[in-house]
Amino acid sequence: MTARPVRASPAADPLWEESLRLFPGGVNSPVRAFRAVGGRPLILTSGRGATVTDVRGDTYLDFIGSWGALILGHAPADVVAAVSAAAQRGMSFGMPTAAEPQLAGLIQSAFPSIERMRFVSSGTEAAMSAMRLARGATGRPRIVKFAGCYHGHSDALLARAGSGVTTLGLPGSAGVTPGAAADTVVLPYNDLTAVRKAFADHGPTIAAVIVEPVAANMGVVSPRPGFLEGLRAVTREAGSLLIFDEVITGFRIAFGGVQGLTGIRPDLTCLGKIAGGGLPLAVYGGRADLMGALAPEGPVYQAGTLSGNPVAVAAGTATLRRLQTGEVYALLEARAALLEAGLIRAAAEAGAICRVVRASSMLTVFFTPEVPQDLAAAERADTERFGRFFRAMLRRGILIPPSQFEAWFVSVAHEPDDISRTVAAASEAFREAA
Repeated sequence: MTARPVRASPAADPLWEESLRLFPGGVNSPVRAFRAVGGRPLILTSGRGATVTDVRGDTYLDFIGSWGALILGHAPADVVAAVSAAAQRGMSFGMPTAAEPQLAGLIQSAFPSIERMRFVSSGTEAAMSAMRLARGATGRPRIVKFAGCYHGHSDALLARAGSGVTTLGLPGSAGVTPGAAADTVVLPYNDLTAVRKAFADHGPTIAAVIVEPVAANMGVVSPRPGFLEGLRAVTREAGSLLIFDEVITGFRIAFGGVQGLTGIRPDLTCLGKIAGGGLPLAVYGGRADLMGALAPEGPVYQAGTLSGNPVAVAAGTATLRRLQTGEVYALLEARAALLEAGLIRAAAEAGAICRVVRASSMLTVFFTPEVPQDLAAAERADTERFGRFFRAMLRRGILIPPSQFEAWFVSVAHEPDDISRTVAAASEAFREAA
């Protein structure tokens, strides 16, 4: 496979220079800046199916997929048609619409634990609001989270978060006061012993445990057998709430998310990304009695001008209707398994020290000899080697997340030939990264 020439430096690109002038780091979300892998980010103009095209006209196979939101690929015809029709009826109303219950019904059919719900505009809003609701409903101040799990960028949840926080090597964020994080208890992922000790020490003050049931923001890290079940048992015994942050895993791992596969019923659930069909929409919901604590029925306040935006609702509804058929997930499993096997084979042939970790249609290539079980193990990965691998893949027209600590996402649009091309590129990239 022929690699492309090395891209021009940022100084030679007027558009990038303008972006640097206008936006901090030239971007509107930190991990997009490629700081962890070197070089400058792609500036994209379009996406179709499994590919994206940049301003220079170069096309790439895309395994970012808007960070997992585009499970059907870029610009699927039925979703585009639904969005266009909704936009022509009105871009936003700030009032209830007839489309909202349709999407809510689809969500409820997939997640029976969500007896009532509230639409918001981002995963950050969903997690932040669920946390506020948990505190308001229980009258308790503390939240337990796990190192490496990312629940958005609200102050109290940034402590030892994953995603861009881990990518950039930050322990949290400047501007977050000690008081804002004082009631956040951070524990190692997959460590039930630590959870039980935290409840022994602080149980009567813990409002909720929030967890990614399959972690995807320190790279893909799966729960150990019994971990999620243990969280359910501990929280139930202590009168605390269990919050599943399925912003990534919801509709990705399965139509009903991780809770649908495991049968574990959380008290509250956060959804996003796929639920909005790639447009700004997220959801939090759960037990009817808890959701009844929200204003205007109860004392817990949360609002949003664009919550339930009709264009985003249309995109989510069209996407979830496609996903209702089991054949979509069978296809995703087959393609993702093919990619996983190919990457394992290519790494072995190249003598690369790495592990491929997959959960359904998302995976991570960790440049480490062990399969990570928590953030500490993930952070032992060779990020310099990952950076060389990333750049070698990019030169061959394969776009993967620009961070060791993010997941690759396979979409319905990835064909077997795309997987073969990716594995061929990886065979060479593993050797270059050595």
